[in-house]
Amino acid sequence: MRLRHLFAGTLLWAACAAWPAQAEPVAEDVPLKDWAVGILAADWRDSEGAPIEAFENARRDLARAFADVGFDADNITQLSLRPEQPGGAALRSDEVFTAFEQQAQSAQAGCLLYFTSHGVPEGMVLGGEGLLSPAQLNGLVGQWCGERPTVVVVSACYSGVFVPVLAAPNRLVMTAARSDRSSFGCGAGAIYPVFDNCVLDSLTSADDFVHLARLTRQCVTLREREQRLWPPSEPQAQIGTDVDDLFVFLNFERPAP
Repeated sequence: MRLRHLFAGTLLWAACAAWPAQAEPVAEDVPLKDWAVGILAADWRDSEGAPIEAFENARRDLARAFADVGFDADNITQLSLRPEQPGGAALRSDEVFTAFEQQAQSAQAGCLLYFTSHGVPEGMVLGGEGLLSPAQLNGLVGQWCGERPTVVVVSACYSGVFVPVLAAPNRLVMTAARSDRSSFGCGAGAIYPVFDNCVLDSLTSADDFVHLARLTRQCVTLREREQRLWPPSEPQAQIGTDVDDLFVFLNFERPAP
């Protein structure tokens, strides 16, 4: 095991027994190309209701970045709740969730689900439809992905509220902030939310999901200090007892230069 990825203070690790050597999972057990990926830009407005591009930019570029590290582009569903989207009418959340479920049914090695939006202490903003609560999201993730290895990322203010509810033995959960903190970069003129920008930047050098969580948190901390954003958002991550070794050994796969 690459111990440099197992770090204290940035992941909320649960105690777990070591896997037997003969059962130790390797990347080939669940290749990234056979994972289902769902990415949702769940809002499109700033705090004043004016349109912004940060969530849309993140959705589009995260899809490309995940394909670049080994996920099959054909297994990536990236959608938006923004009204009057180019090329068609606005989607409702139930249509998005049906599309994510269908994607999970067609690529069954694992699930990566990424949501970027505004947030409040009760949950994540779901466009003009209200809020998606931690309990509701937990039910959807269980319906889509079952017991397979699953990564859930919630990029929103107060998104740490999702961690205790989404936590499960087969999941790695990452959030942009503590349950009592805002995240940053969701206003007019922002290209990406700060957390999403750091995920994009960290993907270029991360070896795996665990490494990505650490690099992203370090990046967010640095940028908030540079921009004098306060109080710090303190991104959270928690890894389940059934997948802690798996996610260290499941390497991202970049094309050879």
